Amino acid sequence: MDPGNVQVRAGTEGDLAALTELYNHYVRETAITFDTEPFTPEQRLPWLRSHPGDGPHRLLVAQATKAGGILGYATSSAFRPKAAYDTSVEVSVYLSPTAGGRGIGTLLYGELFRVLAGEDVHRAYAGIALPNAASVRLHARFGFRHAGTFGQVGRKFGRYWDVAWYEKDL
Repeated sequence: MDPGNVQVRAGTEGDLAALTELYNHYVRETAITFDTEPFTPEQRLPWLRSHPGDGPHRLLVAQATKAGGILGYATSSAFRPKAAYDTSVEVSVYLSPTAGGRGIGTLLYGELFRVLAGEDVHRAYAGIALPNAASVRLHARFGFRHAGTFGQVGRKFGRYWDVAWYEKDL
């Protein structure tokens, strides 16, 4: 993948419909997210607004520079709602179904961790519904280490799924 063909930037409300459509693919088709019902853009607006352009909670979008379509996004979100967790974030990457294997997840995480370096964030966590070898490889590439696995923690599509938790010092 030619990085010159992809722009990584902060997500905006103008991206909401495309981001919702991308996420809904994973809701409908995979166990990567444990949401079970698709969202409307209006339902996703509070999520988008919880990721301002600065601070520890970010939303970054990868956009094709020629075609203009959204190829994926990465977020850093509140890990837990209690104040003592404020220096921890949960991170994730979602790619367009046609964008996998092209280095876009690497571009997104590279920029996300670059901007987080200037924030008061101590550790990043990622939960990966198993199996998901591509996500495990991406997180290992960025120095995440396996912290533990919750067995059969989520039920979707009539079966139970394990979630492996990974952590990274920031």
